[in-house]
Amino acid sequence: MNNKASGYVYVLLAVTLFAARDGFSKLLGEKYPPVMVTMLRLWAFALFVTVLAASSPVGLRGALFTQRPILQTFRGFLLVSQIVVVILAFTTAGLAMSQAILGATPLVVTILSVPILGETVGRRRAIPVVIGLLGVLVLLNPVNAHFDMRLLFPIAASLIYAMYSIATRAVSRDDSAVTSVLYAGVPGAVAITFVGPFYWTPIHMADWPAMTALCVCGALSQYFLIKAYGLLSAVEVQPLTYVHLVLSGAVATVFFGETVTWNMLAGAVIVVGAGLFTVWREYWLEVRRTKSI
Repeated sequence: MNNKASGYVYVLLAVTLFAARDGFSKLLGEKYPPVMVTMLRLWAFALFVTVLAASSPVGLRGALFTQRPILQTFRGFLLVSQIVVVILAFTTAGLAMSQAILGATPLVVTILSVPILGETVGRRRAIPVVIGLLGVLVLLNPVNAHFDMRLLFPIAASLIYAMYSIATRAVSRDDSAVTSVLYAGVPGAVAITFVGPFYWTPIHMADWPAMTALCVCGALSQYFLIKAYGLLSAVEVQPLTYVHLVLSGAVATVFFGETVTWNMLAGAVIVVGAGLFTVWREYWLEVRRTKSI
């Protein structure tokens, strides 16, 4: 019970830092090029995961060994692309709307797992996906005939992160979690270093605390999430991660004056409900498979 309680505390700490990270991303993304903000954030993340890997039982050299080097490196490129696009989404489409759309990512993962991983989606698995996608349509406000092109940014961010999740699921079959975390941070940091300096803008002294907080929140949130997965199952962690959506909505309204509309609330409820149902169903299917072995 103590381990379980600690696990839940780690999840809540992680999602709280996720919301803070999103707020700092939006704040800095409105002042500086998103590519530069992403570069600084990934430098800090790469340093963190390198230290984490070095302190692991296998050490840094052991963590660097991977049976899927190309796919692991590709994951790093996907992550850096997603961070750039999501900062653009926060600064254009708004933090609250972007997070609501990003809440549909687990459903997109389910869809993409069919052609990419060869998984099967039966009728019962397909129904919540369809319902979740209808929730996304409600989020996009189909009553309004004018489609806001800025919404393409959070949609693209969701698709990229879904691809990242699919790649992560694929490499997890052969590599350890430490190796996957290391390759999530370092290749992306190296790649963006070739581009980021061209977008360099001097950072005002007053903005350095926010930039530092962004880097710290990004690293610590991942650390707490890793700790949580070490104590809890995925089905126990996933429902609490939806608190991130609520906290980000609060940050958007309190600190940035964004308005949460009826369709955003209704769509978010539909998307989260479909996502939770999918998570629980996958869990019980895994339990049945385990019992049958």
